[in-house]
Amino acid sequence: MAVPNPNRPRIAYFSMEIALEDGIPTYSGGLGVLAGDMMNSAADLGVPIVAVTLVSSEGYFRQEIVAGKQVERPEHWDPPARAQRLDCKVSVRVGDHDVWIGAWQYDVANQSGPFSPVPVILLDTDLPENRPEDRELTHFLYGGDSTYRLRQEIVLGVGGVRMLQALGLNITKFHLNEGHSALLTLELLRQRGAAEARGTALQDAVTAVRRRCVFTTHTPVEAGHDQYNYGLAEQWIAGLVHPSVLHTLGGPDRLNLTRLALSLCGWVNGVAQRHAEVSRALFPGYEVHAITNGVHAMRWTAPPMQALFDRHIPQWGHEPELLVRALRIADAEIVAAHMEAKQQLLQALANAPGAAQLDPARFTIGFARRMTDYKRPGLLFSDLQRLRAIAQRFPFQVIVSGKAHPHDEAGKRHIASLHGWAQELGSVVPVVFVPNYRMEVARCVVSGVDLWLNTPQPPLEASGTSGMKAAMNAVPSLSILDGWWLEGCDEGATGWAIGDDGGDANQHAASLYDKLEHIILPTFYERRAEWSFVMKSTIARNGSYFNSHRMLRRYVSEAYWN
Repeated sequence: MAVPNPNRPRIAYFSMEIALEDGIPTYSGGLGVLAGDMMNSAADLGVPIVAVTLVSSEGYFRQEIVAGKQVERPEHWDPPARAQRLDCKVSVRVGDHDVWIGAWQYDVANQSGPFSPVPVILLDTDLPENRPEDRELTHFLYGGDSTYRLRQEIVLGVGGVRMLQALGLNITKFHLNEGHSALLTLELLRQRGAAEARGTALQDAVTAVRRRCVFTTHTPVEAGHDQYNYGLAEQWIAGLVHPSVLHTLGGPDRLNLTRLALSLCGWVNGVAQRHAEVSRALFPGYEVHAITNGVHAMRWTAPPMQALFDRHIPQWGHEPELLVRALRIADAEIVAAHMEAKQQLLQALANAPGAAQLDPARFTIGFARRMTDYKRPGLLFSDLQRLRAIAQRFPFQVIVSGKAHPHDEAGKRHIASLHGWAQELGSVVPVVFVPNYRMEVARCVVSGVDLWLNTPQPPLEASGTSGMKAAMNAVPSLSILDGWWLEGCDEGATGWAIGDDGGDANQHAASLYDKLEHIILPTFYERRAEWSFVMKSTIARNGSYFNSHRMLRRYVSEAYWN
């Protein structure tokens, strides 16, 4: 394994998905993109981390739209073309037989510092030693049924720990990014001889494991956490720990991987201040800290805006906090850089259905995220008659994108509805749906629109990071007060809030229309100096703070080295 200083103490960062680069579909959405941003910051700042994930050689899925409906296709990528095969294999017991695991190494290079790359270990069971059904375990991200998911999580958690040890790395802390990798804690218990421990012996082993484990939870609702019937769990986790240990640590009725992680991790955090509060209420008795998410500044800032920052704030890439100086940049330069990014967006969308009617001079709203009920993608379209009336006074257009999980029928219906509304609105309010939402699409959209829209049902948005990416590009948000926006919203300076801290869907829709009609659009079209101030303030107040460099520094000082 080509890792400098292999004996150097390292943090092992486990995540079911990590967005590494364009063309490597080892992620489904925000969780994986956040992990990728964090690894990029670790490379830039020289933080000694090694990441562990699955190779997901057939990806999540490639989305096609046929007659307004989502169709899923495999999205194969070729690991040998992007990563290095490691000469190392380990085995794990999955049910009644062993499964062999190989690995690939992908290096995340630094973009703004002199440090060594961060290695990412991609676990792979597609080996000739394995049964056909086991060779497929690392093919599809979040594929198959609950049994497939549990078997994947055994490979990730248990196999990941054994792979790091086989590679000879000196791991001081394990960071679990969401509960998918929680089974690694049972492997650490087993290695301490506590597989069948009781009483004081078990407590001593738990204490030792907790000192080595950090857990970040991303889900603010009970139903969103991976849970398995104990019968199923014991069938597949056979021999790792005694069932009594599993029941003691994993929850009273079912194996809840979040509860397992809470039991065996000494540091736990939510991904925004409100999310930490919600998590403490959801899991009383556990201390849950708050480290608000951030995005990698250079990864998500469009080239025209990067060039502008390079001229005026030369060290911004390595020290994003310096973006507070964006207020000093002339209005005309900010506007010109954004207009260039907007032109690039429209060029990128040239072949998308309906894109021919997009106009660079028209106010553009962006809405792109996972299509599911709690995101409420239809809130903007609650009253088509009012949308038409607003557009008669102040023309605007909408760019939408997002995938629904293959098993989320409600999410798929949202996509079909969006296409139906687009047809109804026609040229009065052009609505363009960009298929197959992925990083390269997101990078264009967040930088090229004029306003970023976010409409989740509170308090179900743990954090959200798309608005942070928009902020890096001088794009303000219009958002529900939930997740990070409770911290990032400075009304009229970084964007606008939809409703108050509460309210229902009808109140939120009314507030959205009122802000759009009476404040946002008039400011854009009639008070350009005021709009330019909002653009600059968005960078200075939100871009300078909601970045992954700040986030990682907090993990280092509060979670890793304490």
